[in-house]
Amino acid sequence: MTQHIAGVGAAPGLAIGQAVRWRKEQPRMESRRVEDPDREVSRLEKEVLRAKEQLTHLRETTRERMGDEEAGIFDAHLAFLDDPAYVGEMKTRILDRRQNAEAICQEVTEEMSQMMASLPDEYMQARADDIRDVGNRLLLLLSGREPFDPSLIQPGSVVIADELAPSDTAQFPPGIAAMVTARGSKTAHAAIMARTLGIPAVLGLGEDLNRIREGEKLIVNGEEGSITLHPDPDTLNRAREQIDRERQLRESALKKADQEAVTGDGRRIQVFANIGSPADVDAALKNGAEGIGLFRTEFLYLENDHWPTEEEQYQAYRQVLESFGDRPVVIRTLDIGGDKDLPYADLPEEENPFLGHRAIRYCLSQPEIFKTQLRALLRAGVHGNLWIMFPMVENISEIRQAKGLLEEARKELEDRGVQTARKLKTGIMVEVPAAAVIADLLAKEVDFMSIGTNDLTQYTLAADRGNERVASLYDAAHPAVLRLVRQTCDAARQEGIVVGMCGELAGDPRMSEVLIGLGLDELSMSAGTIPEVKERIRRVQSDAARELADKVLIQTTPEEVRSLAERA
Repeated sequence: MTQHIAGVGAAPGLAIGQAVRWRKEQPRMESRRVEDPDREVSRLEKEVLRAKEQLTHLRETTRERMGDEEAGIFDAHLAFLDDPAYVGEMKTRILDRRQNAEAICQEVTEEMSQMMASLPDEYMQARADDIRDVGNRLLLLLSGREPFDPSLIQPGSVVIADELAPSDTAQFPPGIAAMVTARGSKTAHAAIMARTLGIPAVLGLGEDLNRIREGEKLIVNGEEGSITLHPDPDTLNRAREQIDRERQLRESALKKADQEAVTGDGRRIQVFANIGSPADVDAALKNGAEGIGLFRTEFLYLENDHWPTEEEQYQAYRQVLESFGDRPVVIRTLDIGGDKDLPYADLPEEENPFLGHRAIRYCLSQPEIFKTQLRALLRAGVHGNLWIMFPMVENISEIRQAKGLLEEARKELEDRGVQTARKLKTGIMVEVPAAAVIADLLAKEVDFMSIGTNDLTQYTLAADRGNERVASLYDAAHPAVLRLVRQTCDAARQEGIVVGMCGELAGDPRMSEVLIGLGLDELSMSAGTIPEVKERIRRVQSDAARELADKVLIQTTPEEVRSLAERA
């Protein structure tokens, strides 16, 4: 009998496949006394080196397959293996207590993961998962066992697991149909990587995961967040037909990816790509990006053990600007704090870092660090169409201070005889509700605004986007969020400036008509979704889109909004 299980739709798409459990060993070690603790430390050091080699390999294969941003997840794993508080603590305990490395590794890993999981912010909770992943790898190596071989999974399988770490998802062989887990949220690392790979994913099933038997045929709906068990022949046939239709639509859209996105009545909507490093440029161009709507510069900082120099930053920015020629490249200035930490930045611990000293707040308090980036941007801007975007702005003073530092940076370069960009644009991310509320005032100070729906949603709805217990509340299609989007668009239109969106909502094809109706001029998204969004835009009529937007703004739930959008 056909049954349904509800979870969290974390990566879109429909898939049919047989369930295969991800066999992730978590060995439990017996504690034993050792006669030669120095030798035990040497054994630990040997396996730490092997773990580093494996993780470095994983990082490089992930970079080739998915890009720098996803590969950067493994930087935290490698950093743990160099952390004196982790491996150093293991060595100390082995020498002091004369215990075997396996028992000490398990003990230290468990202590650190529990400590991090108990902290209130999302970043540290994610680090708890990271250290468990690293510790498990090290334990397997110390015990002489090899990790589960993912190549044994057959193409077309649905991978099921209690949870999947980034190192698991990165090892998926080609042809995996979908992934399903008991734990996780839309913003979990595994979910992000599933979207990058184009694998439908449903997470957060909880105990219901145990209802799925290995080898059983499943239908996974990553849009709705549902799993169909024991599908009857009619249900299977309908799913196969839908999968075939969606495949044909994707192929058709990809063929027209380089064409402009123009509505049925002639309104041009620019469709840009979000990127995390220069390595993402090729995928953006291949999928028809008309520019870059969000270049996250954090990779330069997160991949270094020092503040990146002006020259290092200049080379990276120049590479992307030259690749896009006259097309706009929106480069966001440094956004650290919240879920992004830098060991060498000596950031103070904060009870709630998402509401703390981050992004533009941090940069304005560190003018020399900020001006290093601004000088690099001004130099690189000579080679393309540069738009500089300041994140997390919530008042006019921040804009004026940032622009003032930009001019200081320009003068410093000119004093050195260095050429700088003269025609660049400056703008802000609207991701704090306060910025949307006073968008009419902020719009007078900038050349463009871009709405970051990821943070705007969690701040507006008071729902941490990394907390699976409130995952059902976090939805950018909430009418309250969309009203702030409309308010921002109205303010931009009044001042005659461009307004775009670079949050995840922009890449949801089902919402394209609503977003156009709200007044957006530009949508920026992950490269893989560009062709389908362009195709949706071509089917839109502006008057109908405005009518639809008016209707969704008077709904009371995201579900009602999405239902209206899909019917349209």
